[in-house]
Amino acid sequence: MNFTYCPQCTRALERKMLYGRERSRCPNCGFIHFREPKFSVGGLVTEGDRVLLIRRAVAPRIGYWAVPSGFVEYDEQPRAALAREIKEETGLDVVVERVIDVFANADATKPGVFMLFDVTPINTEPTPGDDVSEVRWFTKDDMPWSHLAFAHMEEILRGYWNDGH
Repeated sequence: MNFTYCPQCTRALERKMLYGRERSRCPNCGFIHFREPKFSVGGLVTEGDRVLLIRRAVAPRIGYWAVPSGFVEYDEQPRAALAREIKEETGLDVVVERVIDVFANADATKPGVFMLFDVTPINTEPTPGDDVSEVRWFTKDDMPWSHLAFAHMEEILRGYWNDGH
């Protein structure tokens, strides 16, 4: 989001070089607009040679497949946020394990940082949740490669199978 006017005092913002890059600053109250990314988490939920994917029922990329994921709230730890999101989207209880990778999430409507975790399901019978139209387990051979929601999804999934799964 780019501001034209200061969100604190409503004065027109000016562009200045501040802290190593050009930023919007209020000449009246000193507010500086730092463009901070959204922080989201996702889980590579696996069982044997299968990976759990959700079919998105909300924008962006309605109808496309992705790993269960969502945004971290300001008062949440990333692992707790991911467990909450997976429960909401799939009905599964999970154990959130190690960090697999961190990606710039530039192709989303809310650019930010996406942290991917290895996830072990406690139960393995998923049901679609609030913003999901379908939940399915996939093997490498039946993966919907041409219908993945985001660019980093293919990298994540091919990396999983290239590591010997």
